[in-house]
Amino acid sequence: MKHVLFVCTGNICRSPMAEGLFRDAVKNLPGFEISSAGVATDYGQPPSTHAVEVLRTIGLDISDQRSQPLTEELAEKATDIFVMTRGHLDAICTYFPEAAEKTFLIREFDTAGSDLDVPDPIGLGIGAYLECRDTIQRSLPGLLRFLQSASPMSTTQTAIAIAIAPTTRTLRIALGADHGGFELKQTVHAHLTKKGYIVTDFGAFVADSVDYPDYAETVCLHLLAGESDFGILFCKSGIGMSIAANRFPQIRAALLDNAAEAAITRQHNNANVLCLAANHVEPSAAPNIVEAFLTTAFEGGRHERRVEKLDHLGTSNASHPSLEVGDPEIFRAIEAEKRRQFENIELIASENFTSRAVMEAQGSCLTNKYAEGYPGRRWYGGCEHVDVVEQLAIDRTKQLFGGDHVNVQPHSGSQANTAVYFSVLQPGDHILTMDLAHGGHLTHGHKANFSGRFYTVTHYGVSQKDERIDYDHLAAVAHEVKPKMITAGASAYPRIIDFQRMREIADSVGAYLFVDMAHIAGLVAAGLHPNPVPLADFVTTTTHKSLRGPRGGLIICKAKYAKGIDGQVFPGIQGGPLEHVIAAKAVCFLEALQPSFKAYAQQVVNNAKALAAGLTKHGYRIVSGGTDNHLMLVDLRPKGLNGKIASDALDHAGITVNKNGIPFDTEPISKGGGIRVGTPAVTTRGMKEEEMMEIADLMHRVLANIENAAEHAKVRAEVRALTSRFALPG
Repeated sequence: MKHVLFVCTGNICRSPMAEGLFRDAVKNLPGFEISSAGVATDYGQPPSTHAVEVLRTIGLDISDQRSQPLTEELAEKATDIFVMTRGHLDAICTYFPEAAEKTFLIREFDTAGSDLDVPDPIGLGIGAYLECRDTIQRSLPGLLRFLQSASPMSTTQTAIAIAIAPTTRTLRIALGADHGGFELKQTVHAHLTKKGYIVTDFGAFVADSVDYPDYAETVCLHLLAGESDFGILFCKSGIGMSIAANRFPQIRAALLDNAAEAAITRQHNNANVLCLAANHVEPSAAPNIVEAFLTTAFEGGRHERRVEKLDHLGTSNASHPSLEVGDPEIFRAIEAEKRRQFENIELIASENFTSRAVMEAQGSCLTNKYAEGYPGRRWYGGCEHVDVVEQLAIDRTKQLFGGDHVNVQPHSGSQANTAVYFSVLQPGDHILTMDLAHGGHLTHGHKANFSGRFYTVTHYGVSQKDERIDYDHLAAVAHEVKPKMITAGASAYPRIIDFQRMREIADSVGAYLFVDMAHIAGLVAAGLHPNPVPLADFVTTTTHKSLRGPRGGLIICKAKYAKGIDGQVFPGIQGGPLEHVIAAKAVCFLEALQPSFKAYAQQVVNNAKALAAGLTKHGYRIVSGGTDNHLMLVDLRPKGLNGKIASDALDHAGITVNKNGIPFDTEPISKGGGIRVGTPAVTTRGMKEEEMMEIADLMHRVLANIENAAEHAKVRAEVRALTSRFALPG
């Protein structure tokens, strides 16, 4: 008797449909007992209405089925378990490891599919349920053949599905060799070039003695950055190169001397670096080994979870377990978010991806240290090392932006802004700030924020004529209300801000000039936007947006305001500084000082312009007619849409944006007349103008078919294919 169990999350849509469809498929065959369950559900819930409806259209009734949680008894009883996603497979491997060998992804048996997951249709309308039903139905013939076979089926379906995306483009191969392997490398290079691969050769090119770890490191970093698909390393024995390469997380280097083993290590180990020994591999044999390695697909299935375990080896011990062991629920949530970030196109203008170095600093032992006070002036002992860290962050900030005094302790941009206000203003003082509805920020005097409650606020904004800041009107208002402070900066303004003009206006009425450059700090650091630091009394920024660092804030001010700022940050509004975050800030400042960061920032701007042009081509109105920086506002009202509808639909398709108000909006603030779109995160992943045009096309397909869940699902698959080509940093 075959006890077949289908598993999804809530056991109210996918797995009940699978159970009903499979019952019908085997109704005339003896020897099957069929049930379904959920990894996160309770007993007694009926199938969703749409699930019942889409099966009823083909003559099946599942309305009597009721949900049940996956239990140890169910897992033990089942002879075969079929799950809907890799997340469900991970859950079973974690909670019911004895069932792992009999658990399969249902789409392993869908030979027409290009993805291994059955997407969750909950909340996506009946079209998504129809697509889900058909996806499951396509898998059942292969699944049934597997169950009726005498021996377990190989996971070639998985290999086919995984291999689809890479074969749509030419593979990129990185080569590296020391003096002992450079001749064999030259032979392989010639072969790869002849076969049409894209080859990046990092040397060596002569027999002069060199250090093999340097070449292994270069190739591995190139691979981890997503700039190549595979690496090939050469030295005399191959041993040194393989040891060096395997020091890098996510690198799986294999030392091989024949084609058969090359195929096996790809099938079973998902090796991504091939090591060849010049002393053991003849030049005539090397091409066959290389071809077997590059053309064999990873089988996945049971091998996938084993390969995943490699990334966690050595991370725990009996007294200090890893996160995965100590808190599997948080671990799974983090892993799910990591996967979401990898699979989605992240276009939220205030988000970015930090480097591995930044994350290492933030996750360091500095999190254990209290350090109230400032470098050289602490209330706690043992601060000699965190003093070095914080001083480096201060010094590097000055290198990036200039300025007399820097405070790197604010936990966020909002707290940095709070300290500035508190340092020179009293409750009731008049401030002149940019209207949130025109692109400003909550802390710029919005009535729901402390800044709008403590101070008398007058807003300035953009001209209705060109949707740019109206500096003449701003000057007129300043002379009328005589503010004590003028605040500049924005969270949704796509144009260059004229800080010199703002300084002149502030001086004309005797006001402080305060600039919040949180969104554009990375562009300022790269010289692509005017620097407000020489002009303003106070400048604040976050460190996680276009600066690409950890979540946090900082303040730069004139020397005469230093004491007031430091006193307001501590002990005024904060206690102990987060020295682990300050260390991560220092790392990101060093990264921003490198020439490569300027190239990155330029690409951010180029990508924003390309994406705006792509959306304009499809008939979307870009606020102010374009962008000069990293973001744009897309007015959706002419298309009969609002920001909430659009952002929800795009999110279902794997494109992450945020709803946003439009200057002179006619939509309620809870919906917004448009969306804010930014390019820092996708640029960090390595995407360029060509990808921006593709993203514009994908966005248009979603927005032009706003209620078509099937089209959204197709776009979702294309989004995953696109993002699979670009690695996440870190």
